[in-house]
This record gives sequence, C-alpha cells and structure tokens, in this order.
Amino acid sequence: MRILITNDDGISAPGLEALTEIATELAGPDGEVWTVAPAFEQSGVAHKISYTHPMMITQLGERRFAAEGSPADCVMAGLHDVLKGRKVDLVLSGVNRGNNSAENALYSGTLGGAMEAALQGLPAMALSQYLGPDVFNLDDPFEAARRHGAALVRDLLKAQPEDNGQFRLFHNINFPPVPATGVKGRRVVRQGYRSDSSFSTVSHLSPSGKKFLYITGGDQNIRTGADTDAQANLDGYISVTPMRADLTAHDMLEPLKAIE
Repeated sequence: MRILITNDDGISAPGLEALTEIATELAGPDGEVWTVAPAFEQSGVAHKISYTHPMMITQLGERRFAAEGSPADCVMAGLHDVLKGRKVDLVLSGVNRGNNSAENALYSGTLGGAMEAALQGLPAMALSQYLGPDVFNLDDPFEAARRHGAALVRDLLKAQPEDNGQFRLFHNINFPPVPATGVKGRRVVRQGYRSDSSFSTVSHLSPSGKKFLYITGGDQNIRTGADTDAQANLDGYISVTPMRADLTAHDMLEPLKAIE
C-alpha cells in the first residue's frame, strides 16, 4: 500500500510523527509512506489552495517533503509532483493537535487536506486529537490516536463501499480527550454544532500603537446532542463522521422551487 500523509500543524508537528507511525503500520513492510506537509503551521486555512502564488517545495529526507502551502496544496503537490502520478491507495491528514468536531470542521486545514484528496478521487481520512486536562498531562498527548488509529482506519477501509460519486466520501475522525486506555469505543455520528460558542476576535495594540486582531476560539466543552461528534468525544468515544464536499442544502431544493 502506498500512503500519502499531510497535516496542517506543519512538518515538525508531533501529531505528524504519530500519523507516520499509523501510516507505516497500515502500509506494511512492503508498502510506502510519503509525507508532504506544510513548511509552516497552516491551522484554520480550511480547503484553501495557493491559486495565485507559487509555492516552494523542499525534500527533507527519503519520501519526506515540505511545501510552503496549505494542506490541500500539499496533497496536490504530493500527487502530481512528488509522486508524479504514481498510484496512491490512501491519503491521511493529521493527527491534528485539537479537535475538528462540530463547526471546527469547517475551518480545519486538516479536513481541507482530506477533502482535496477526495476531490482527486482517492480514499481519504482526517485524524484529530481532542485536547483536555486528561490529555495535557500525558507524556504523549497523541496516545489515543497512536493506539487506536491504525485499526480504525483499517476497519473503515474494509467497511467502505466502492465510491464512484462526483463528490467522493472522506472521513472525519476525532479521538477523545482521554488516555488510550480510557477510550470507550467508536461511534459513527453526524457533525454537531456548539451553540453559544463561536470563533471571534480580540484586539491588541502593538508598541507602536497599531491595532492588531487575533482570532480566538470558543468553548470546546459544549455538548452537541445525541449522535454527534463532539458529544461522542466528550463522552470518551472516537467519532467517525462520513463527509462529502457537496455543500448543497438538499432539504431546501423542493421548497425553493416556487421561485422558478
């Protein structure tokens, strides 16, 4: 198996090291793991591509490259430049430092990498590690992902039907904020929504008096209801949410026919 991996926390991120271990186990002794990851952190860039700017790509080691672009850029660079069209069996993105459950998924560069792979017609999964007090105190915050990641991805690949749709399926996987031994199991759930919690801005003045705005996140401990991702994570379960890049609000197609 040939696997391409990327992330949004950058080429030196500990979560990418965890993903490398997961991918290596999945690929097996005769497989290949190729890494093309952002040279610098790209958190929050979603599915951005560097359409108007070229990006430098540098080889750092055997099958290991850094690109000055987004995770989606890195996937394209890996498929069309580094691997030059050679067959790729799976694309993995992560392991993100922090959850990409609920509305976080819409901002996530980690999901952006998986989404791009799906748009390129490949099986793809985004992996993220929910953070919390029980995780911060661990020697390895990615312990749950390392322990459970490979088996979960393998089972998803076996369970996934052949997908020839226009918007190929990809999976959003979030590991709960608990040690590996505290993981209660898996839940296949829909994307949740954290009410009364959103990204916002905080302003600060520089020493020269200029005003700068910083983006700040909302409360990550808000529960999102039964059968949703963040709820499952906070209850100690790994969440798996199948996704597509089709943004159509299908429930509104018939109600809006009246305007035709």
